[in-house]
Amino acid sequence: MRFSKLFAPTLKEVPKDAVLKSHIYLLRGGFIHQIGSGIYNFLPLGKIVMDKIKSVVQDEMNKAGANEVTMGFLTPANLWEKSGRYEKYGELAIFRDKKGAEFVLGPTHEECVTEIAKTYIKSYKQLPIHLYQIHLKFRDELRPRFGLLRGREFVMKDGYSFHDSIECLDKEFLNMRDTYSRIFKRLGLDFRIVEADSGAIGGSGSREFMVLAQCGEDTIVTCTKCDYASNIEAARRQPKECDDIPPMATRQYHKFSTPNVKTIDELSRFFNVNPFYLIKAVVRKVVFKETEEIAIFFVRGSDTLENTKALNAVKMIDSEVIDILEADNEFLQSNNLIQGSIGPIHIKSVIDSRFIIFDLELKDNEDLICGANEDGYHYVGVNLAEFQDIVYNDLIEVQEGDLCIKCGGILHYSKGIEVGHIFKLGDKYSKAMESMFLDSNGSSKPFVMGCYGIGVSRLLSAILEQKSDNKGCIWGCVSPFKFDIIISNMKNEKEVEFATNLYKQLQSLDIEVILDDRNERFGSKITDFELIGFEYALIIGKRLNENVVELIKRDGLQKQEIDINNILDSVKSLIESNNIS
Repeated sequence: MRFSKLFAPTLKEVPKDAVLKSHIYLLRGGFIHQIGSGIYNFLPLGKIVMDKIKSVVQDEMNKAGANEVTMGFLTPANLWEKSGRYEKYGELAIFRDKKGAEFVLGPTHEECVTEIAKTYIKSYKQLPIHLYQIHLKFRDELRPRFGLLRGREFVMKDGYSFHDSIECLDKEFLNMRDTYSRIFKRLGLDFRIVEADSGAIGGSGSREFMVLAQCGEDTIVTCTKCDYASNIEAARRQPKECDDIPPMATRQYHKFSTPNVKTIDELSRFFNVNPFYLIKAVVRKVVFKETEEIAIFFVRGSDTLENTKALNAVKMIDSEVIDILEADNEFLQSNNLIQGSIGPIHIKSVIDSRFIIFDLELKDNEDLICGANEDGYHYVGVNLAEFQDIVYNDLIEVQEGDLCIKCGGILHYSKGIEVGHIFKLGDKYSKAMESMFLDSNGSSKPFVMGCYGIGVSRLLSAILEQKSDNKGCIWGCVSPFKFDIIISNMKNEKEVEFATNLYKQLQSLDIEVILDDRNERFGSKITDFELIGFEYALIIGKRLNENVVELIKRDGLQKQEIDINNILDSVKSLIESNNIS
């Protein structure tokens, strides 16, 4: 490719509304073009990089025994109704065709692939099977931002496996864990495999692949001593202990006057006790399709409610729950809940008792203080072991400094970008959609399923967030071209002739090369090399008279001189030593 023929509209200025460096460089480098909110066109350079990422993904998926397919971008809405996700998937985009039939713009393809299995797989003898695609997706994000990191339209590798047993699924889950690890290692990424929440996909055994980056939207909890790692939405810790003296009650729990005491800090000072011994009430609206209920979550005064854990807890109680939202003062007043004095005792007369949930670490604790559901009063001497039918669940957000649940080491936070996610779906979709097979005994059973996704277009941003510098893109093995031959002076016939011959020789060796033959200043060409992020530059300039060209490695901008008589051998040796062919 000659640069003069390449459509690469680079920009000098930082684009409006672009905050993250990946977003800035992808726009400035001419990789993508924004055409709508969260919707991007991939220009030639962007397509080259994405195709290289796809190639790595396809190579490893095929080696792992998966079959590539392409499913329709549109899915009939009735399939989503069968699975039960039609009303619950908040980012669903739906439209009607001319005949009035409803369709979903595919945000994910569990329903579609389950219908394929239902149609063609009849016997356990055809199992296991793994189908995957690399295809366009659409999710109607309310706040698309950060370029390709959170767009509405994106390219994703989604795969689905079908099995006759949990044991068989477990093997494929580990196979995909190892496959994904190889993919991200080949892309040169520093990543972590973390425990995760399954979200709208559902299922269990969820693991996320996180690229470490300061701009990451996800908080990762990792241990300083062992390999424990988790998304904060699923992170666990060893139960906390407190050496401070608890509030000693002289008799069974009783009401105590606490005038104008509303917050945990005020309550802690009033009784001169550690917040560890206080019960904090967090109220949420539970959202159904047409109604709202109240949920109250009780955690220690020293802890914070983790919202995803809370949502999962209420969904376990009622699968029709869509979401949980913050409760404002008006909502509390309309439900006779007194802010600052809400507690578990006698609260069942006020709200649906199903949605009163305690954190696991409060189980059977005693000598606690909680709200009395009366303004200006709290109960002291509360012993939870004395109460019946308490629902416990893991509700708290793990904090830095907490102890690792695996080894007791210190936990700390880091930031990450989710680039892959694997799930054990079980029979969640196959049972709902009546997708069955005959087992070895001739009995009809629902498929046991797994689900595996990689954000292919998101990887462009993730790579840049981790690797790029203050001059522009660093791509590593997925650079648009391996070598950028830069002619410093287009008026110098000797430079032009040598560069053109070298360009043709490298092409004949199937080496990815671009010849910068533009009639531009040398400084502009170097700036574009740094901004776009070609892996190496070969500078054909004044030193040519001394039989020398300069080689610049984009990562680190390391320079070295090469004798022109040995230039092909030097390039071949470089390719072999760095495995960049």
